[in-house]
Amino acid sequence: MAFTVVDATENCRHCLMCRHVCPVGNLTRREVLTPHGWAQLVALERRGLLSWGPETVDRLYRCADCGSCRAHCVGDQALPEAIAAARAALVDRGIAPPAVYEIDRRLREWENPYVDERPRPVEGRGEVALFVGDEAEFLRPSVVVAALELLEAVGVHPVLIGRGRSNGQLASSLGLVSVARELAAANLAELEATGARRLFVLSPGDFFAFTRAYGERLGVPLPPGVEVEEVVFFLARQLEAGRLRLRPSADVTPYAYVDPTHAVRVAGRAPAPRRLLSAVLPRPLRELFWSGERAQPCGDVALEFTHPGLADALTRARLADVVRAGARGLITEAASTLVRLERHATLHDVRVEGLYEFLAEHLAR
Repeated sequence: MAFTVVDATENCRHCLMCRHVCPVGNLTRREVLTPHGWAQLVALERRGLLSWGPETVDRLYRCADCGSCRAHCVGDQALPEAIAAARAALVDRGIAPPAVYEIDRRLREWENPYVDERPRPVEGRGEVALFVGDEAEFLRPSVVVAALELLEAVGVHPVLIGRGRSNGQLASSLGLVSVARELAAANLAELEATGARRLFVLSPGDFFAFTRAYGERLGVPLPPGVEVEEVVFFLARQLEAGRLRLRPSADVTPYAYVDPTHAVRVAGRAPAPRRLLSAVLPRPLRELFWSGERAQPCGDVALEFTHPGLADALTRARLADVVRAGARGLITEAASTLVRLERHATLHDVRVEGLYEFLAEHLAR
């Protein structure tokens, strides 16, 4: 029998080596809601030892698809991809949670789950493109404005693509393979229309979608010769080269940097945003326990739509990390992560700042 991605569950169902980094397992303290618990669930169903019903389907959809398990796996087992594939089988059988089919409808009609607006058409051609997406376009457009200001300060003027269109990760995570492929293909078609060979993205979630999920999960790989880079990586290099000039801040608030959701899926990304902030802040950043290579997600994952209470708990856990570190403010850059943190920040008396906006305010004119 040919190997399929779901077979990864066979290698994970009795392994506990990533259990300690699972954010849902850490919150719920339920063994069935850990990586090996989900792997065991799928493996048992494949053996005919349990069946998919409301309880087991609900359990499978409580995984955050944050990538922490695979990022900490010495064998690089594709468990998140296996869980997504198992969900896709449930979607095909019509037994996924009702919220999943509503998201499918919205993505097919509007290409985003947030507002009843279609994506804006791409305008112009150029050597460099910037993927905007639906989260930045509709949830926090100031992220895009600030990122463009920073890029233009170092002489980069990108063509904007995907303005209001999902990157496809939400659909992929929920098991909506067909619409995820359509979204990926539409984004890549816009990229091709610009003629750009370099694509900037605003968040690690976007980077993961374009560089890994499109090819590995959806079979829609990036065209050869296209380079994808997070804006924060590029800006950090420009700072080191002396092309990006930032002025110091007088703000003495003790800040922590919160790695955005999906940060663990991008190897070596932790130093770049911290280097940028160290050039501006008068005090060293407070480091969280769950940060860097063991960064935990915020609530801006598929759980936001299927299990909003669990998504809120993930968000509050990140804010609790900030408070425990002695910080009174936090800085991060992904639009969806910012929105989730702002929603609960007042309960923790924490100030939330956007990284791109913060840096743009401190450009040396």
